Amino acid sequence: MSRRAVPTLALRSTRPGGGPATVGPLLHSPLPAWAALFWNVMTFLGPTPVIPIGALGQAVAQGMLVLSLLFALLANPRRIIRPDLYLGLLSVLAVVALMVSLHNDFLVGSTYRATRFVVWLLVLWLLTPWWGRPGLPILRAHLTVLRVIAVSVIVGVIAFPGAAFGDQGRLAGALWPIPPPQVGHYGAVLLGCTVVLWFCRQVSGRTTLLTALATGYLLFASHTRTALLGGVIGLVVSGASLFLGHARVRRTAAVVAVVAGGGGLLFGTVVLSWLSRGQTAQDAAQLTGRTKVWARVFAMHRTWVGDLFGSGLSNKSFDGLPIDSNWVATFLDLGRFGVALQVVMLLGLVLLAVTRPRGPRRALALFLVTYCITASFTETGLGDASPYLLDLAVASSLLAWPPGASAD
Repeated sequence: MSRRAVPTLALRSTRPGGGPATVGPLLHSPLPAWAALFWNVMTFLGPTPVIPIGALGQAVAQGMLVLSLLFALLANPRRIIRPDLYLGLLSVLAVVALMVSLHNDFLVGSTYRATRFVVWLLVLWLLTPWWGRPGLPILRAHLTVLRVIAVSVIVGVIAFPGAAFGDQGRLAGALWPIPPPQVGHYGAVLLGCTVVLWFCRQVSGRTTLLTALATGYLLFASHTRTALLGGVIGLVVSGASLFLGHARVRRTAAVVAVVAGGGGLLFGTVVLSWLSRGQTAQDAAQLTGRTKVWARVFAMHRTWVGDLFGSGLSNKSFDGLPIDSNWVATFLDLGRFGVALQVVMLLGLVLLAVTRPRGPRRALALFLVTYCITASFTETGLGDASPYLLDLAVASSLLAWPPGASAD
């Protein structure tokens, strides 16, 4: 395959060890394993759900990791694994995390998180035969899971509005405890990917409109500024990569510029009120108190080994307070080495995207990577098993060459 050739987006799946299969059994696709893998990182934390299942919910979430491994082995019985730069760097991070966690003061919890991270990555490796496949099977699986989550949150609003808005008036999951920031995250990623596919004429206008209405509601009702900012910046970057070759992108950019300008003049006060969330200027400057926790983390005394490699995977808190920054949490858990490795991982994905032909694959990958970079400053998730790492895995699958194709 020529380097300049753009892989087609055929709507058919392929088995990892053979040729195309028009309609294969569900277990021969990556969807079941991907759904279980996603469910595993939707930990049973956050607002109390309307169904009081308590510890059972936590057990279900954790048990999904074993189920995802089983599904991955069924889908990939020949244990075929493709090389992948992103997963390779992430595996180094996981191994170091396991080694460091063995010396953590909270040995059991830290080692459990690291071991879970290693197994979680093993499932992703088993799904690499679908990397680069026509039809974008990994992306389709990811979007299917996000649609189910979005529907579950909306059903929760309709059936149990009090529980859905029980977190200081912000929308959260009522059927499954999804915190407002994650509701916004899932909505932003689903909306952004759908819009990029619409730019490239891969989905209909009706599908895009329905998705925009549903996910727009999730974004604004959850009051998640990070997700909104990440989605906007991601769409700007991905749209720029398509600007010259797609008239629809240019027309949409012009319309959005006019609407945004007029809307800013008419509803500027309302927008500023929404963005402030009732906070003072001092609270906003301190990122809702986050900077105080970050300062305490950096002021903590550690040995040179701890400064370099951290103290092992934690629950991303410090003295009982949430850290809410991937880079600060990674510095605490995995030291300067972990931070440097994550920078290389993100830069590697960006450089891979730049070298790929212009088209939907590159645009989608750029959206996902840009979104995760933006969110990483006020959200955790790049140093442990999380939905953010799944977003980046989707980006890596989009940038991979089809099996058997040459990059030369």
